[in-house]
Order: sequence, then C-alpha cells, then structure tokens
Amino acid sequence: MKNFYKLLCLLAVVTFSVACSSGSGDDNGGGGGAELSVSTPVVSSVTDNSAVVTATATGSGITSRGVCYSTNANPTINDTKVTGTSAKMTLTLASLQASTTYHVRAYAQTSATIQYSDDVTFTTAEKASSDLDDWKAPTYVDDYRSISTWDKRGQWNLGNVHDPSVMKADDGYYYMYCTDAGYGDPQAGHGHFHCRRSTDLINWEYLGATMPNTPSWVQTKLNEIRAEMGLGASTAGTNYGYWAPCVRKVKTGLYRMYYCIVVPGTIDGDGTWSERAFIGLMETSNPGDVNSWKDKGFVITNYSDKELNYRVPATDWANCYFKYNAIDPSFVITPEGEHWLIYGSWHSGFAAVKLNPETGKTVVDPLPNPWGAANESAYGKQIWTRRAGDRWQASEAPEVIYHDGYYYLFMAYDALDVPYNTRVVRSKTIDGTYTGDEAIMTHPYKFSGDQGWVGISHCAVFEDGQGNWFYASQQRFPTTAGGNVPNAVMLGGVRSIQWLSTGWPVVMPERYAAVPKVAITAEELVGTWEHIDLGYDYGKMKTSSTMTFAADGMITDGAWKGGKWSFDASKNTLTANGVELKVQRECDWEASPRKHTIVYAGINGDKSYWGKKK
Repeated sequence: MKNFYKLLCLLAVVTFSVACSSGSGDDNGGGGGAELSVSTPVVSSVTDNSAVVTATATGSGITSRGVCYSTNANPTINDTKVTGTSAKMTLTLASLQASTTYHVRAYAQTSATIQYSDDVTFTTAEKASSDLDDWKAPTYVDDYRSISTWDKRGQWNLGNVHDPSVMKADDGYYYMYCTDAGYGDPQAGHGHFHCRRSTDLINWEYLGATMPNTPSWVQTKLNEIRAEMGLGASTAGTNYGYWAPCVRKVKTGLYRMYYCIVVPGTIDGDGTWSERAFIGLMETSNPGDVNSWKDKGFVITNYSDKELNYRVPATDWANCYFKYNAIDPSFVITPEGEHWLIYGSWHSGFAAVKLNPETGKTVVDPLPNPWGAANESAYGKQIWTRRAGDRWQASEAPEVIYHDGYYYLFMAYDALDVPYNTRVVRSKTIDGTYTGDEAIMTHPYKFSGDQGWVGISHCAVFEDGQGNWFYASQQRFPTTAGGNVPNAVMLGGVRSIQWLSTGWPVVMPERYAAVPKVAITAEELVGTWEHIDLGYDYGKMKTSSTMTFAADGMITDGAWKGGKWSFDASKNTLTANGVELKVQRECDWEASPRKHTIVYAGINGDKSYWGKKK
C-alpha cells in the first residue's frame, strides 16, 4: 500500500512538471521550461493609451524577463515587449490605441528556452479630451468664387450648392443633388441635377449630372395639356428651369428622384399667367453611377381651381391662376409604408398627394385635366397655407420628415436672397393638419468678427442611420461681401439637428465639422458667450451680443442678465433664463484659425435663440 502511495506521488510530480512546461509550446519555445516559473499577468490602471501589468518570473539562468503584447492572441517576444529587471515586475504598456483589445503574456527567457504565461486580454478606454486635441478643423474656403468655374469643379466641395437634397445610400455615402444654379452658371451645357457625395458630410466629391438631356415627355405633355385648354403648341422654347430635386432610398437597390422642370413664358401672351411646371421621376439602383439614372416620366403638374380663367397678369401674385405649383417636391414613406409627395410653392401653399409605391406615380393615374373642382383631389390636398385667401404666400420648399410620432414640415419663408429663413410646423398625420408657432430654425445672422450669412433655407433634412439628424441648405454672403453675392454665391451648409424635450427640432448655429462628442461639463459653460435672438426681422441680419454665465449659476451680463442657468449633462441641455437650449461641440468657423467651441440652440414659443462660447 505504501509503495502504491509513493507511485501516486511520483506521478503527481511528473504531471506537475509537464503542466509547467506547457506554456512553451510556441515557435520560440522549447524543452527545459520546468526550471522557470512565470505567473499569469494582472492588468490594472487601463486608460485610453496605457496599462499597468504586474507579473513574476523566477528560475535559474534567466537572461531576460518581461511582458509581450499584441492585438493578436498569444503574443511572443517578436511582438512588442517591455522588459523587467527583477523577479517581481510592474511594467507600463504605453502608446496604446484607444478602444482596442490587447493580448498580453509574461515571459522568462534563458539561453536555451522561453517560458510564457497564459494569455490575458484587456481593452483600452475610449479617448477622452485628447480627441479634441487631435481634431482638425475643415480648411476649405467659404468664398469659392476663385474656383467656381467648370474646369475647377473637382475643387468645389460645397461651392455652387442650391436647393440641396441629401440621402444616405447602401454604399455608406451621403449623396447630394441640387438645382441647376451656381456662381456664373458653370453647369450650363453640362446636364442637369448635379450630384456630389461624401462619407463625412464635410468633404464632398463632385460626380456630375444625373440627367444628360431634357426628357422628351416634357414638351409632349405640355402640348397635350395646352390642346385640352384649346391652345396651340407652346412657342416658349426649351430654356427650361431645372429645380429642387428630392432623392430618397425606397428600398435596397432602388432610389427615386422627383425633380422639377419649369417652362418659361406665359400661358397665352401678355395678360396671362406664367406657364406651368412639371414634376418628373427618375430611378436608379446605383447612385454612385450618375449615368445609371433612368427617367420614368411625368408625375404631376400645376393644378388650377379657376377652370380655364388663366387671363391673370403674371404680376398679380395674390390672384394667380394656379392653386398648386408643381415644384419643390418632398417624397415621404410613412412608417406604415405609404408613399406621399408633398409639393408646392407660393401659390396657396403646399399639397400632399398619395403615390403608388410600385410605380412612384400618383394613385390616380393617368391624372385628369389639371383644373376644375371635380379634379382637385387627384392632385392632392392642401396641408399648409401661410395666408388663407391670399396667394402671395412667400413660402416654398416643403421638406417633410417623420420623427417620434410626428411629421415635421420644414419650409422656406420670404425672398430667397437676404430675407430667406426656415420655419417648422408638425402634424400627427402626413396630410395634416400641421400646427405650431412656425418656429424659426434659421435666420440671417452674424457672429462677431465675421461677415455673417444670409439666404439660409430651402433645406434637406436627413438622418444618418444612427439616430443623428442633419439640416442641409444653401447659404449666401451678405451684400457687404461685394458684388452680386446674395443671389449668386451659394455655398452648401450642413448643420446638426437636436431635439428638445417638447419634441421640436432645433438647428445648431455652426456648420457640422465632426467635432468629437466629448462630454460637456457645467464648468465649461462658465464664461462669455455670443448670444443671438433669432426673432423674425424681415431682410435683416440678427447680430450677436455678449452674455456671461457665472460659476454660481447666475447670468451676470447680456440680454438675460439677472436670470439663472443650469446644466443637465445627461441630456446636454442648458436651461438659461427659463429657456431650454441644446448644447453641442461644433467648429467655430468665424475664428482664425478655426477651432472647436460649444454652441447652443433653443426655442421659446415663437422665439428662437443661438449661442456660441467665446
């Protein structure tokens, strides 16, 4: 029995020796590892770029000891290593990448062999404030006039952008499509509805025109309608306007563009109303190929509630012939899968018409003649009017999106040069009624030290698939920039949208520049701000004034002096003088050089506010 017990003990020793040698089964390992003992490392004090590793390595004949690490499993001394000088080692791994999983093993080496410990993993933290140090501000110039010509289109970026429509495609790119317009009309003769794309919403690659030539159906349809009106063929020529496309992803492999073609001239000479416009449809399965768009023809045209009484002078806007103007489409797919087209401009407001999801055309197809009370429903339902009974609307460019139970209708108000501004209303249903205080989303404005911006409207509103919303529009220099710039220099501007606790959106004042979303603290809000009251003032720029937030929660200077402020970091919400304001890190485009800063935007009834930390 005693001999049997001795045999068991001997077997246990042999087994333990084999186990101790098992860690050396790498290419660099070998026999003899039983004389070495290497503990499993313990990792602590992990940051975004470093970690501390403790381990022990003992045995006879050790020539080198330490830890080795890699992003691959079972690292060896051929990977990155840190050596120790004693059996008990506390070693720091430096220059690590943030948010990265590393493998680490301790080792001991003799002239004959290497012994490794078990593999241990750890993950570095996300980068914090150093992200802001690494961020680089965009460098493209706002005044693009020197590169506005056709031969320099590869440098345009967001130059020559007018009435943009933006959508994100399956290939990961954001695609932007525009009205045919630019400084000096460089696109003339080079097709229509030009496209550019971006992966970051900052740097945009110009791709080219999606429509090489005017589709033949336009002239044919125009003359068909004229014949029904008792008129001869149009003599207006083909100097058409190509305006305001709207592009959406319908489903994987199918994208639709609703576009506007406006016919010049009047219906029948002097004393008659302007000729009609058309909305057409194109489709593609690959937006990255501008030559892949296929025209699908006529969708809708202007509707009149005045029968054939078109003898209205073209200057009599308040009494114009058409009720619905067939421009500025916004294509919406509801959560229930219904397809709708919202369209209209100036003439009595906006209409909503239901579409056939399979064809992209109106449910009533073909449409009846575009006049008469009996035919109106086929052309849609009025969902918004700025002035009931007055067709001098000064509102256009409806853009409808769905968010959290509401349909939001963004629209452009007033003349499209200096006064242009953006409003929003909302509805529980796609076809209205849309209500609200017509809150101002954008307005001509000027922060100190800069010429400011006017004409900020006719927007696209879109989401990135991660719950982040954006606003894209044209914006223009004020007249102080010299030359005919308010109507000619059209720079695209992309801004972030945030949502208040009331559900209403706010557009952040500074353009989006991918500033890292490092957490904002209350301490950072203390100090001097530039504050802008965006209260409506036709044709005037709203300029900034200083406001000071003190560390004790009081507002000690500025328009809200005597008020209090507080900050909810969990919601990025600043409450100042009773107004809810969303805060966000953005680029200070007015600074030289450009830098990151903090901005705010908020609404209180029909008043809106912007701010920027100085």
